Amino acid sequence: MILFISDLHLQEQRPDISRAFFNFLQQQARHAQQLYILGDFFEVWIGDDAMSEFQQQVAHALKQLSQHDCQVFLMHGNRDFLIGQQFCQLAGCTLLPDPSVIQIQQTPILLSHGDLLCTEDVEYLKMRRILRNPLALFILRHLPLTLRHKLARGLRNQSQSRTSMKAASITDVTPEAVAPFMQKYGVHTLIHGHTHRPAKHALILNNQQPATRIVLGDWDKALWYLRCDPQQSPLTFSLQQAPITALP
Repeated sequence: MILFISDLHLQEQRPDISRAFFNFLQQQARHAQQLYILGDFFEVWIGDDAMSEFQQQVAHALKQLSQHDCQVFLMHGNRDFLIGQQFCQLAGCTLLPDPSVIQIQQTPILLSHGDLLCTEDVEYLKMRRILRNPLALFILRHLPLTLRHKLARGLRNQSQSRTSMKAASITDVTPEAVAPFMQKYGVHTLIHGHTHRPAKHALILNNQQPATRIVLGDWDKALWYLRCDPQQSPLTFSLQQAPITALP
């Protein structure tokens, strides 16, 4: 079994989500061969050198899972793109570039956080290019912690304010961008998060081939995960949902 999750936005202020995640690791993920976390795992991340006790607890839980023969893979999101190798080593996980192509049953599957496909949000993508520049990342990681905390709060508040004022079509994936993105990587299945709009979308690529875009859900009022059994043929993906409040 292979599992995919994203947009948990883990933070100490939401112990219900944290509890649901730890239970998820002990229950569903414990029987998985691989777990892919496709971005915005944490609500905010200002650097591996600033890990809180809570964040270290999360890393320890992932490490325990990886020691039970489950490979853990992590991709940056727009909230936690400063996660580095120190955290990954502590958590026993592998950091994936965005986008990445994996193989399941010799079938290529494209993984992405999803924000790259929001092409109508020009302002956001411009800021993304600036912040993800290697020089900018180096500078951000070496700023004093107090300044990083201040910048993180400012960016988060700015993001929330801008998102609330933007049309839903701007903050969602641009449909016209999906087919070229998938064809560029030679895939017929794309899995991503970011938009908080869980669904399966059927589409036709420019070469007239059928394709599927699967959007993972965010963990707020419910937990969402995508399940794939690599032994099944044909390969199938199942979106699963459970109320967070229903978990012990």
